[in-house]
Amino acid sequence: MGDQAILDFLAQALAGQSGEPLYRRLEDAIKQSVATSRLRRGAVIPSERVLCEALGISRVTVRRAIEGLASDGLLDRRQGAKTVVSSRLEKSLSTMTSFSEDMRSRGLEPGCVWISREISRPSPAEMMALGISGSEKVARLIRLRTADAQPIALETATLPVRFVPDPQAVQASLYEYLETTGSVPVRALQRMQAKPATEEERRLLSASEDTSLLVIERRCFLADGQIVEFTRTKYRGDVYDFVIELMR
Repeated sequence: MGDQAILDFLAQALAGQSGEPLYRRLEDAIKQSVATSRLRRGAVIPSERVLCEALGISRVTVRRAIEGLASDGLLDRRQGAKTVVSSRLEKSLSTMTSFSEDMRSRGLEPGCVWISREISRPSPAEMMALGISGSEKVARLIRLRTADAQPIALETATLPVRFVPDPQAVQASLYEYLETTGSVPVRALQRMQAKPATEEERRLLSASEDTSLLVIERRCFLADGQIVEFTRTKYRGDVYDFVIELMR
């Protein structure tokens, strides 16, 4: 969407009556532009001067709104006076959602590149995580996860074969497949750690040499307590933030 269309949307959003301070209303309008994909991630937003002239508001108001959004992580201020929509993504650790659900909630198109889909004997770590013996078989799904075609994470999902007897039947979303079999997990336990990326991981994720990974291991349970899934997901630390809400 071009600058004029963005300016028209922002002007319309500011036109209504509201008791909110003007800079807050501008913040909300820009947030809505991003949420509805009028402003895409990585897009350059109109300059402060252009926003002032087009919206008929002071530079102080515009600057305060942009600084607030930059502080929240939605905007990045770059050299050369450019301000862009941040490419960083946030994921809450307080709710259990799939990667596809996370991306769609942000107005992004989830995707995947399959690396392998196979039935195999479990590794010792998988046996321990799933509570199964070495004689049982598992479906192991390894894929590169993308958002708007940008590589975001490497994911290895392992499930007892009774839940996924044919790994080739799983398409873009594992949870959509599990819905068809009545095996969607209802709760999960997660642990997170940071680790450096290997050369192969950097290649697959199109990441720079100094990129670190945020690794989430998740064990997922059905309502009856059965362990349905063990997933290890390696997120690019330069584009992904994890958020936890704390209450006292």
